[in-house]
Amino acid sequence: MEKKIEYKWVIVSLCFLMVFACLGFCSSTKSLFVAAVTKATGISRTAFSLNDSCRYISTSIINIFFGALVQRFGTRKLIGAGFLSLVISFLVYSVATNFLVFCIGGCFLGIGLAWTTTTMVGCVVNKWCKESKGTIMGAILAANGFGGALATQIISPVIYQEGNTNGYKSAYFLIAMIILVVGIFIQLFFRENPKNSSSETIISTKNKRGNSWEGMEYSKAVKKVYFYGAATCIFLTGFVLQGITGISAVHMKDVGLSASYIATVLSLHSLSLSFFKFFTGFIYDRLGLRITTNICSVTAVLVMIALVFVTDSATGKALAMIYGIFSSLALPLETIMLPIFAGDLFGQKSFNEVLGIFVSVNTAGYALGAPAMNLFYDLFGSYRISLVLGITILVMVIIYMQFVISASKQEREKLECAKG
Repeated sequence: MEKKIEYKWVIVSLCFLMVFACLGFCSSTKSLFVAAVTKATGISRTAFSLNDSCRYISTSIINIFFGALVQRFGTRKLIGAGFLSLVISFLVYSVATNFLVFCIGGCFLGIGLAWTTTTMVGCVVNKWCKESKGTIMGAILAANGFGGALATQIISPVIYQEGNTNGYKSAYFLIAMIILVVGIFIQLFFRENPKNSSSETIISTKNKRGNSWEGMEYSKAVKKVYFYGAATCIFLTGFVLQGITGISAVHMKDVGLSASYIATVLSLHSLSLSFFKFFTGFIYDRLGLRITTNICSVTAVLVMIALVFVTDSATGKALAMIYGIFSSLALPLETIMLPIFAGDLFGQKSFNEVLGIFVSVNTAGYALGAPAMNLFYDLFGSYRISLVLGITILVMVIIYMQFVISASKQEREKLECAKG
């Protein structure tokens, strides 16, 4: 019993390392490459950005089948395949000279991240941890911020080597090697199931939050109206938050803030993100789904209102700083809250399948959010219309999610009463 409990923390540590490396080096560094790659290759920034679209599309498609793939191959093999896909992605990037090859790399990147980040962490924590799942997932996903901070310091000097316009190729290759080493290490120590796994999956009756209830089969879950309501809300949340995150820095620049001040805002945003991911999981374990969701969602609305009124003034700069720090409390709606939604709304039986769908629709929202926000800029010459649209959508999402959570609670009580 003691060894089983101890090895749970080995698995949690490996998941932390996985997120640290995969999101930190493979995702958080992407903006560092834009200027160097486009200058060296002559590819337009618009064309280069298509590899991001390929990433999100492939992630979305792969996650639709996540539950079936886990059932057939297990988490360890999928994690291994995810690391292999990431290595291939960055090797492809390191030799790419046109946007089509970069798009191929983007497809492999999306596949790799689908099997090594949020969805996989939710699945592994669900299997190995019986209590405090929200806090544990929050701590693991907070690794993204720490990994990104370290990766930026390591990768940026390699990209911008003095007198070397192809430094980005060396940086891509270095990331591939780092991911390869980390992937091998994780495969050596990762264990598919806890010993006496049947005892690990006993449903706790002391705390009914999260995955602690048995739930319903996936075939029944997809027949519930609130399943599609939840999926729609998650899609719209990804659409708005990712879209606004993508345009926030350029909006601040458009209204007159200096590049140095914007950099300070973004740095504080990255630091606070790690804290708020952990904080969100901690709050969920103590206050439940509705309160946690409302805290994150209302914060999202408030910081977007602040962003609307950002100007090059003392008040405007203060509002920009408020956005930078507290928008980090909204972003867990795109990450840690997805496994929580799957477990709390539909329970243990359909967890992997529902989680895959939720991550898929959320990622689809990512793919559409930034282009939509920029379309409004092209039409109206300002991002403020985009922000007002985003605020309106999120207010409707907040309202509708109350009905989704209430419907889920009623269904849960009905199932539990039927079991006696």
